Amino acid sequence: MIPLSLARIAEITRGRLDLASPETVVSGPVVIHSGQAETGALFAALRGERSDGHEFAAEAIAAGAVAVLSEREVGEPAVIVDDVMVAMGRLARAVVDRLPDVTVVGLTGSAGKTSTKDLLAHLTSRLGPTIAPPGSYNNEIGHPLTVLRASEDTRYLVLEMGARGLGHIARLSRIAPPDIGIVLNVGSAHIGEFGSRDVVAKAKGELVEALSPKGTAVLNADDPLVHAMAARTPAEIVMFGRTPEATVRAADESLDDAGRARFTLVTPEGSAKVCLRLHGAHAVANALAAAATARRLGMPATDIAEGLSEAGPVSRWRMEVTERPDGVTVVNDAYNANPESVRAALDTVIHMAGEGRIFAVLGAMAELGASTVSEHEKIGAYAARGGVAGLIAVGETAAAVLKGTEQVGTWTGECVQVEDVGAAVAALTERLRPGDVVLIKGSRVAGLERVAEAVVSAVPPEGGDDA
Repeated sequence: MIPLSLARIAEITRGRLDLASPETVVSGPVVIHSGQAETGALFAALRGERSDGHEFAAEAIAAGAVAVLSEREVGEPAVIVDDVMVAMGRLARAVVDRLPDVTVVGLTGSAGKTSTKDLLAHLTSRLGPTIAPPGSYNNEIGHPLTVLRASEDTRYLVLEMGARGLGHIARLSRIAPPDIGIVLNVGSAHIGEFGSRDVVAKAKGELVEALSPKGTAVLNADDPLVHAMAARTPAEIVMFGRTPEATVRAADESLDDAGRARFTLVTPEGSAKVCLRLHGAHAVANALAAAATARRLGMPATDIAEGLSEAGPVSRWRMEVTERPDGVTVVNDAYNANPESVRAALDTVIHMAGEGRIFAVLGAMAELGASTVSEHEKIGAYAARGGVAGLIAVGETAAAVLKGTEQVGTWTGECVQVEDVGAAVAALTERLRPGDVVLIKGSRVAGLERVAEAVVSAVPPEGGDDA
């Protein structure tokens, strides 16, 4: 973070000092876990469902933090505020305002946010010092924490922005007003909370509404609900996608045997071949969004293509592909799930498997509201029509997948329902043979990354039983 005195932090956050010297300078990061505290840090004492950060104030100070951002006296040097989360946002906004040369890029969408953020940050790092969130730091906590990592030499802030309701993205946009706003898609994620796709679109569109006339909206030309957002902003419009009207588009798409996309990046200034290291045809749209933004920042098409082609997976549990020594391929896409992303992942493993067998371990897709049962049934039918050899549905909600497979009378595969991760590992392990491809996917609450980790490490001894 930009060094700031405690007196200045108190002024920004509308707080007061307790047991703290006004001249003391925060020269390190802002952290929310005492174990992350280091010399010069500011420890933000957030209250959570399971713990209260105020109880760890002494540990953070002992580890080197110079003060605590708190809502009450903690017996340690502190800046006391009414609401720590609000104060973090105010502090982040003050940091952005101190960086006149920074370009803020906000990115949202129902799916693909983190992968696109990783690709774009890889590209912008070629242009200048870049700050981007680790993983999916995209809410009212992760967003300001990411901004607060910026220093005076930061030139690009690439910020992922999530929403669980109307007004969320608008609030994040006030913390770090975007110069460029990217909207990837409008899907079913969190539709149980929003109620309909139209409301999801209204929420995602808050990002383009936050742009000034000098800003740029980077929109998916292939998604009608995103395309329509062009009417909601005075900013310049740049379209990406597969349609000929897109400013930045893909041509000559193909997938290699590992399911990695190859395409020609087409821009008004020229074309270049891209060979992604990421798995799945759905990665193309993410790459195009990153490419359209990098082009807007002045990067030539050849450099964009080179950067996209060298960018590997960064965030965990998103189409992580591991080939076991016995020839079983495990695709760990367990970070999150919605109907669109599950179908995209199934398409990828079906392509990867070729003539081989496919197993899918599927957990619940959360926050689908009244459509929960029907959407899980549709996924079961989709997998069956795709020729999946076996489905393992984990948990009561995912059990509806089984009913979906019954709608495909020609399907000859097997579908079982298990209660938990341990049972899923057992059911899968006893069925796998060398050459099989396994997809593991579910919403965050399912914790299916533990299935992937167990299956990756559970390799039969050489010469042992392959079953």
